[in-house]
Amino acid sequence: MSAAAQSASSDNEFPFTDEDFAYIQKLVREITGIVLGDHKRAMVYGRLARRLRALNLRSVAEYRAMLEADGGKSEIVGLTNAITTNLTKFFRESHHFDHLRDVALPDWLKNATGAGKKRLRMWSAGCSTGEEPYSIAMTTAGALGNLNAYDVKLLATDLDTNVLDRSRRGIYPRDAVELIPTNLRTKYCSSVDDDGKPAISMSDDIRRIISFKQLNLMGAWPMKGPFDVIFCRNVLIYFDGPTKRTLIDRYTQMLRPGGWLYIGHSESLTGTLNGLVAAGRTTYQRTG
Repeated sequence: MSAAAQSASSDNEFPFTDEDFAYIQKLVREITGIVLGDHKRAMVYGRLARRLRALNLRSVAEYRAMLEADGGKSEIVGLTNAITTNLTKFFRESHHFDHLRDVALPDWLKNATGAGKKRLRMWSAGCSTGEEPYSIAMTTAGALGNLNAYDVKLLATDLDTNVLDRSRRGIYPRDAVELIPTNLRTKYCSSVDDDGKPAISMSDDIRRIISFKQLNLMGAWPMKGPFDVIFCRNVLIYFDGPTKRTLIDRYTQMLRPGGWLYIGHSESLTGTLNGLVAAGRTTYQRTG
């Protein structure tokens, strides 16, 4: 163990060695594909410390023993929930929702075929606490009007089960709605009391088209697709190059020809555009 690491660890509530950090780095990458660089050491320690307190453990060594027992199945969800970062807000990177409303949905309406109601399938991959899928749903409802006239479904997935529970509630602090366009906020949000605090609730009209599911992007994908629209924003930044390319290939295969993929503002698909064409700022379309 380096002198610097030992010095840093000596001030911690729980000893946290280079070996402990390397163990967590390796395990998290194997399970989730997320790369925890050395600069994330303090963040990892802080989140592990909260987990140890919750479990009444006395050391990281005890925690590692728990993870190793029975393949760590009883605590893997707890670890991944602790490590993953969830930062989001309504209509974040608003140009994507403008494109969805003005380009993607009209394109879908023009090209959708088949008998009965026109089928629209969308996916919010890495949905966090739900602001993104609700923003997608509000944009879609606002653009299409009567959702009952269409067969619309939005899949919202995340690795973290805690944030999925919050997403399903569909209730947010009053100040969280500031970025929701006024016309959509008036129609699809209502004021409620949330344990004595003023809050807003998503309407049943948009709730009913969303299914929140736990999904590890590194594992099997049970859904069959094809999707007309996929949002995977500010997720790719956590993976290394080969993992990112694999994910993009999988997303591309899940899109119908002509379908749309939106990624985060700090992400790039340079060198990974197999089957995709750039169609705007961090916006891509499947070519065939």
